[in-house]
Amino acid sequence: MVGDDDDIDSDDLEQALPDASLSTRFADPQKTVDDRIPVDLHKKYEFFSYKNAVVILSETRADEWAEIVDALRAFTLTTRVIRSAGGNESEVPKRVNALLRPKGWHETIVRGDLHIRLLWKEPVRTTKGGKVVFEQRDSKQVREGFLDGHKIDYVKNKVAFDLEWNSKDQTFDRDLYAFNAFYQAGAIDAAVLMTRSKELNDVFRALGTTVDKDGNDVAGSKLASKYGASTTWMGKLLYRLNAGRNGGCPVLAIGIRPGCIEDWSPPDSEN
Repeated sequence: MVGDDDDIDSDDLEQALPDASLSTRFADPQKTVDDRIPVDLHKKYEFFSYKNAVVILSETRADEWAEIVDALRAFTLTTRVIRSAGGNESEVPKRVNALLRPKGWHETIVRGDLHIRLLWKEPVRTTKGGKVVFEQRDSKQVREGFLDGHKIDYVKNKVAFDLEWNSKDQTFDRDLYAFNAFYQAGAIDAAVLMTRSKELNDVFRALGTTVDKDGNDVAGSKLASKYGASTTWMGKLLYRLNAGRNGGCPVLAIGIRPGCIEDWSPPDSEN
């Protein structure tokens, strides 16, 4: 039986990951994206826009976009946070909470019933001249619970934001489905989904092992295996966006780069 991708050796991690650079052919032109992203954020993040998400956010939802930009500037990681055990229950989502919750970004569930009205015409009589007279008929139906339980972690006005740091990659399907449910209901105009960039894999390899709650190395627990190929990272997200799993919802994908790590310097820069 083939082993779990999460147990892959760190030396083979690069080969196991599809090349995200080849997976943006259905995204918006990169120049369109770069022109609307503040220059200082490119060191910390990578950006991919689908269905004109970056244009919608920057030009029609400017207030909410400004708050997201502020949060991106303030967001940082440390090597200790990265090496600590835990997935989306780790310190990472707590840091995002601290930046967005005070500004009114709330966990939100969409629910709705579908009201259907059917219209048709029926012949009711025939005139002396032989002309058929029709009258309109209708019926109404209600499909209760048509939308029920789709949840997004951060919603403000008509913008959604979510973070997937280290969950199973199938979590992206749930997120994109929820985005589209909100969008089709008219509850949001666009969504932002933040995850890890491929560039963080070099950091994981260099850091070696995970640490316990006291900061001690966990023997035999490779960090690169914790952040394995079947977890949430940009390559897995772009694959789904290119396949259209966001439906009609505009989505801006943001990848966390090593520039977000406060106490990290690439090994070459130390020489």
